[in-house]
Amino acid sequence: MKLAKYLKPYILFALLAPVAMIGEVFVDLLQPKLLSQIVDDGVLPQNMEVILSTGLIMMLTIVAGGCCGVGSSAFSGMASQGFARDLRNDVFKRVMRLSFQQTDKFTTGSLVTRLTTDITAIQQLVDFALRMFVRNIMFLIGGMFMMMQLNVRFGIVVAVSLPLEVLIVVLIMKFANPLYAIVARRLDGVNTVMQENISGARVVKAYVREDSETARFDGANTALMDSNLKVMRLMALLSPLLMIIMNAAVLAVIYIGGLQVEAQALKVGEVMAAVTYVTQILHGIMMLSMMSQSIARASASAKRLNEVLDTDPVISDGEGALCTETGTVEFRNVSFSYPASSGRPVLEGINLSIAKGENVAILGATGSGKSSLVNLIPRFYDAVEGSVYVNGADVKTYELDDLRSRIGIVLQKSELFSATAAENIRWGCKDATDEEVKKAAEIAQADEFISKMPDGYDTKIAEKGASLSGGQKQRLSIARAILKKPEILIFDDSTSALDLKTEASLRQKLRESLAGTTVITIAQRIASVKDCDRIAVIDHGRLAAFAPHDELMRTCEVYKDIYRSQAGKEGDE
Repeated sequence: MKLAKYLKPYILFALLAPVAMIGEVFVDLLQPKLLSQIVDDGVLPQNMEVILSTGLIMMLTIVAGGCCGVGSSAFSGMASQGFARDLRNDVFKRVMRLSFQQTDKFTTGSLVTRLTTDITAIQQLVDFALRMFVRNIMFLIGGMFMMMQLNVRFGIVVAVSLPLEVLIVVLIMKFANPLYAIVARRLDGVNTVMQENISGARVVKAYVREDSETARFDGANTALMDSNLKVMRLMALLSPLLMIIMNAAVLAVIYIGGLQVEAQALKVGEVMAAVTYVTQILHGIMMLSMMSQSIARASASAKRLNEVLDTDPVISDGEGALCTETGTVEFRNVSFSYPASSGRPVLEGINLSIAKGENVAILGATGSGKSSLVNLIPRFYDAVEGSVYVNGADVKTYELDDLRSRIGIVLQKSELFSATAAENIRWGCKDATDEEVKKAAEIAQADEFISKMPDGYDTKIAEKGASLSGGQKQRLSIARAILKKPEILIFDDSTSALDLKTEASLRQKLRESLAGTTVITIAQRIASVKDCDRIAVIDHGRLAAFAPHDELMRTCEVYKDIYRSQAGKEGDE
């Protein structure tokens, strides 16, 4: 019911659909009555006039009922599809606003399932509820009324068979309902394995792990199949049991009707009509039982969607920052650990101040906390202790869009989209001109390879940049960040695939074109950052030193150890 608000914009269609369905059901309930008149007043006494006139009425009512049926389907379709579109948009918006720790908790495969399969299950229920629920309820009520009009004794048949059908439906659904939640979780598992293997296809092939990943997928897929089969075994009992009761009721009606005809209390046509009505009544109950499957499935899906919609982002907008500076970053006694981690924090007691326009590097061993440190600046995560300041204001006071609009970041993993090279770069500024796009690419050392592509900047990039080398993907990502013209530009080990010559040209262009921009570079190679204004050395989550290269070579043992470990490899270069 919490999701019912998404139907409000389409309330007119939601009302017209059952109204039109009532018209169709009324026609269906009228047909057995007309047919009995044809048999009793036309066929048996051989009165052709009655046959033709009543037959014409039947044809006209059938046409009217058909129009009502088409209208009901169209109205319910517009209501349910609009409902699903709005719900899917809201769930997607919420997913986009969730913090990294929350999307990690849900998992990508589960979120994909919720946005697709779960919403489709609820959309189908809305469609069925507006048409089939009304249809079968009308058959149940209208059929009983019409039967009682023919003979009260027929009501005994319905009074006996109806509770039996309801009891069978309730018992079977009691055991089936919990299984739908299990099926949804198993589907999450299948989607997760599939998503991991599609995105990591190169790694799978490089390590010749196709067979093991196929086996892992088969395991998840088999678990899904087993869960579905448990539901299907239960539901397989439902239809035959209901059919047995329905056929027994039909036989009972024929027997009672035969006795009534013999006693001349009923006509043959009325018995035929009674058989049709009892079939309609019990068939309506059967269809309602089938709808209970949709209700159970949609109920499980609704709970999963509400989990997403009810999850408030851990990291949310502040009341609005009052900036006193431009392009500055400061860490004040910052400590940080990831939400799901335990043990020693990733960062401890970091105190660091970066001035406007300064070119700063962050260096340290793998796992020392370099990326974790810069992730606190745009608030991908929040510090556990201490505060991070941008432009003199605590990042927690910023509106997120305002904070992140001031920062350009190039991540370790270059994320590109299925779009042209120019469109990928324009992510930095959607209104940028072609000249600005080209200029950003030139600074990023990307113009050379883009210009050689078949369609230049209009060349389509494959999904996730699969058609490009690692260095080309990095340079496109750098061009995107440069085009943004941020106050603070962060390179999170994003030049690792570039040779030193290309990297040197890039840094020279950056100094010339973005003179007032604060640049923070995470790097593994000292050769890449030794010309920076200052270098922050991170050692096991702590700030070991923060000074220019020459000073670090005199005073910082950690830095000197890193330098000596790389000197033999990079000295010649």
